Amino acid sequence: MTDKEKKEGERNLLAQYLSDIRASKGLKLREVEEATDREVSNAYLSQLENGKIKKPSPNILYTLSTVYDVSYESLMEKAGYIVPAGKGKKVPKRAISDLTSEEEKALLEYLAFYRTRKRGNVKKG
Repeated sequence: MTDKEKKEGERNLLAQYLSDIRASKGLKLREVEEATDREVSNAYLSQLENGKIKKPSPNILYTLSTVYDVSYESLMEKAGYIVPAGKGKKVPKRAISDLTSEEEKALLEYLAFYRTRKRGNVKKG
């Protein structure tokens, strides 16, 4: 695999990840636009999720990381930016490096559920 193919795969990973995380949080494109105070338009986010925008700015990624409550470093890495070692993921890399997209989606859904429950927004039992 060439470096170019690897970078293209990373960008597709970002597109799929952004789409999955938004879906797992039950947000519509327009709701994300509102949550970002229109810093990220619904049209721009749609293009990101479809892989049409190849390298979003770090500012956009930071804004999305705060709305989605995910690691900024993780988004930067998925977008193909170089992230200093030791930053970002707190889980050992070997534990999550070979997740399938289905497994990653399931983990994201569970994490969203867990965080909602932790905040007391879901009734137990």
